[in-house]
Amino acid sequence: MTGHRPRRWRSVLFAIVALAMTAGMVSACGGGSTDEPGGVDISSGSRHLNLVAYAVPKPGFDVVIPAFRKTPQGSDIGFSASYGASGDQSRKVARRVPADVVNFSVEPDITRLVKAGVVDKNWKDRQYNSTPFGSVVALVVRKGNPKNIHTWDDLLKPGVEVVTPNPGSSGSAKWNLLAPFAAKSNGGTDVEAGLAYIKELVREHITVQPKSGREATTAFEQGQGDVLISYENEAIMLDRANADAAPKNQIDYVIPAQTFKIENPVAVVNTTKDLTGANAFVDYLFTDEAQRIWAAEGFRPVVPAIVKETAGLFRPYEKLWTIKQLGAELGKGTAAKNDGKDLTGWKAVDDALFSKNGAITKIYKSGGQ
Repeated sequence: MTGHRPRRWRSVLFAIVALAMTAGMVSACGGGSTDEPGGVDISSGSRHLNLVAYAVPKPGFDVVIPAFRKTPQGSDIGFSASYGASGDQSRKVARRVPADVVNFSVEPDITRLVKAGVVDKNWKDRQYNSTPFGSVVALVVRKGNPKNIHTWDDLLKPGVEVVTPNPGSSGSAKWNLLAPFAAKSNGGTDVEAGLAYIKELVREHITVQPKSGREATTAFEQGQGDVLISYENEAIMLDRANADAAPKNQIDYVIPAQTFKIENPVAVVNTTKDLTGANAFVDYLFTDEAQRIWAAEGFRPVVPAIVKETAGLFRPYEKLWTIKQLGAELGKGTAAKNDGKDLTGWKAVDDALFSKNGAITKIYKSGGQ
């Protein structure tokens, strides 16, 4: 469990902000762009990489890409970046939209590219399963928490309106639903209890279903809903962006006692014309410098030393469920339809919950019935 130490939080934050200022970088939020914050064109260079990513990490890449361009490996590499709903972005790359590096919300969106032949089967051989950063599922509420939201059960209170993306297009939506499902099913040991919760949530409380995590954040900012289920980094971004806003536009966020570990993988597309440059960029994402940038932008780093160094930036939780744990439980007894081996990890979770005939897919199609 990550401890929360206000004094340490401030000292770590000041150090990271100072580092970013020294490098001349300012984070930008919003839609896709090829401009470095501050108006400097980052598309120029004797070499070029196309980054296709899900919507949420844009603020991080807005700082990471300029930092990479200051290194010897990245100094002559220009970038184009496209951001959108994870599933939609994955399907575009599968149809051969130009891409050199992809970063998606969930592993199945890269698995789709492996099946399409544009990402190598061994893409996860990179350190940390090729996942340079992540987050945890959080509950974003209005300032003062007027609906008194603290637990997953609180989302089912009469009259509480919830905003979360549609899992048909958004990877973040899958993480958002896995958190309460894992909590209510005790990590998949009581599937019916988990599904009963999701049914009531969808039927009675999810009033807005945008296509992506970023669109869901925008909808909440515009006043829709009482609670936004989201990545912790989105909550941190919103909290910072609206700190000086009118009280009605300010927010707060809660990390439920039981939440879910979000892991956002990256991969090199094997049709790239600059394999050396693409690999150099992906390798850079795991450097101490980049890991500190991810942490400063609200994403949880993965390198142990930087995890420890930046721990005070993040709020605590009591139980963190993982896709590995849930997949191991949901995959039990699937050997008969999987060449004699039980499904595991995302393969098991997607098959059981989010595939065409998955239990949560059926819940959404029926409106929670």
